[in-house]
Amino acid sequence: MSPKSPPLSALLPPLICGTATFNSQYNPDPYALPTTGIVHRALSLGVRAFDTSPYYGPAENLLGQALDTPFVHEKFPRREYFLLTKVGRVSGSEFDYSAPWVRKSVQNSLDRLRTKYLDVVYCHDVEFVSPKEVLVAVNELRKIRDESGVVRYIGISGYPVETLCEIAEMILETTGEPLDIVMSYANFTLQNTRLSSVALSRLQAAGVSVVPNASVLGMGLLRRIGVPIGGQGDFHPSPKELRKAIQAASDWCDSQGDRIEKVAIRFALENWMRQGEPVGSRGDPASGIPWIREPIEQLNATKLGVSVMGVSNVDELEETMRVWRSILDGLENGEQTAVESGRGTQDRLWSLSRQKEVRELSKGVRIRLGSWVDYTWPSPSPGFIVNRRSTESTTPPRVLAPTASPDKYSLKGFAKPHINAVDSNQV
Repeated sequence: MSPKSPPLSALLPPLICGTATFNSQYNPDPYALPTTGIVHRALSLGVRAFDTSPYYGPAENLLGQALDTPFVHEKFPRREYFLLTKVGRVSGSEFDYSAPWVRKSVQNSLDRLRTKYLDVVYCHDVEFVSPKEVLVAVNELRKIRDESGVVRYIGISGYPVETLCEIAEMILETTGEPLDIVMSYANFTLQNTRLSSVALSRLQAAGVSVVPNASVLGMGLLRRIGVPIGGQGDFHPSPKELRKAIQAASDWCDSQGDRIEKVAIRFALENWMRQGEPVGSRGDPASGIPWIREPIEQLNATKLGVSVMGVSNVDELEETMRVWRSILDGLENGEQTAVESGRGTQDRLWSLSRQKEVRELSKGVRIRLGSWVDYTWPSPSPGFIVNRRSTESTTPPRVLAPTASPDKYSLKGFAKPHINAVDSNQV
């Protein structure tokens, strides 16, 4: 965070739409997904933040195309939504945390997302490289932030919570400036809550402003139909024994008249909304009530733990939003939210009843998981070989699309954004 900037926790919306699903890992053909429809509907439902990465195949391009439409330009000015992306992970086994590539990657993301600035840039999957490499990348991102402002806030992401804590602590100790944001995935779920039990207090002590919880279904592990099989086959790192235990727990949920994914989504969103409050945010909660940004010095809204949702179609999005708003209705001040949004007191009563149901079902699932509760798979996996790119190479991997998209920056009079220049009015 620049010394002149407000803390990210004062601005970031607590619900973020993730785009890892716009990728062949999760779906056989990401180009067949209704990505523009998903993004437009998300904005219409009040979602004001989108997470992506160059590593997610065509995701940045698809998101940029969805946002560069008359519908978005007319209804949702750029300053009203957040874009979060990443640097460092180039492909499955290829990483480049060098300063030249960080700078080039930021420019590539600006181009693909068709934006003049990036609200958040993470160093992606930091457990695969050395702490020294992460420090180089963070320092370069901060240089870009201070030189041009095209990067606003800086953080790290990854899987092992111990590694995330160690690097956050190292960055603070080495530079005297804390990271703005640290994102963990699959570490606050129905199966594993180590983000809360192990990492929360350490990240807070390291001065981290916001800690989003991503992949509330454990990368698709907590589903009745099992892990997703996309165009890249079975990529999920979970062992067969854990999958069997999840299936047994899923069968038990069926016997109780419920589905494990419904229990898992509500468990993670609801509990992290509360437990993640110390590292949460006060941005637009997508409650269904028009949100007005207050002056920073007058902020009095309650912080909410931040979650990242991933969907592959509009129906999944709308179902997740129904769950999210039901959870908001069940908070301590939820009756006012339910009434002002038009959902009414009956929705709040239903939410409180569902809270109790999910609490009991969650206990039953975790009993059946037994020793698999809080299990984490190794990352990197044993024998994984990290390929480090040459620092001279700045050509991004080519992402093949079925048809070429017109280059809006070739239009007369449109200035292509550059990391050494920024429009100060786009705050």
